[in-house]
Amino acid sequence: MTSIPLAEELLLLAYDDQTGKATGSRIGLDLGMAAAVLVDLALAGRVAYSDGFLKVIDPTPTGEPIADTVLAKASDDEPHTPGQWVQRLRHRLRSRVLEDLVARGVVQDVDETQMEFIHVHRYPTTDPAYEAEIRRRLAEALTGQSMCDERTAALATLLVACRMEPALRLPPEESARAHQRLEQIAAGAGFSGSLDLEDSVVRPSVALVVHTLGKAISAALGAPKPV
Repeated sequence: MTSIPLAEELLLLAYDDQTGKATGSRIGLDLGMAAAVLVDLALAGRVAYSDGFLKVIDPTPTGEPIADTVLAKASDDEPHTPGQWVQRLRHRLRSRVLEDLVARGVVQDVDETQMEFIHVHRYPTTDPAYEAEIRRRLAEALTGQSMCDERTAALATLLVACRMEPALRLPPEESARAHQRLEQIAAGAGFSGSLDLEDSVVRPSVALVVHTLGKAISAALGAPKPV
């Protein structure tokens, strides 16, 4: 199956398949999806961290509409820090991703009216294959001992940073071990962990975006609860 952007993967994990409603923190999801767009661009070699900013190093389109819109904007604009980009991108990003998923038949837009005039949209799954593939990769990463592929490692890193472990739907007794494994995957890929972010030579751009995301999540949701 063709891979989909990390922002779409986060959203599919966060939305309930049947009710079509977001679970968990919406601000956390929005921040995570914004970071995911930047991570995808960094992994594709389009942006890189330099002198405190995320800068475009290759303006060639990736073929993903949302990422390419951001890439074009970044190419024409002055450089911004990872934190500035995360905050700028999170507004209306979820709506755009949902629109793309609806257009491709992955989810359905159910428009309901409440209290006679308030429109509420739900997005139940219509094609479960994409989310099933995402969950399969994560399940293998959680139970395996070897390093997983780069994109799955990036997704695992974003899940931890966004505090989205509940989206994995694991039994309570497995949550702590899963959290530790996700952190292990993130650190092993060089996307997080105890490293000097200024001097890191292993995916420094991704590490900076994830570091920034963690700070934004803490500012929005408070300090994380002990696992």
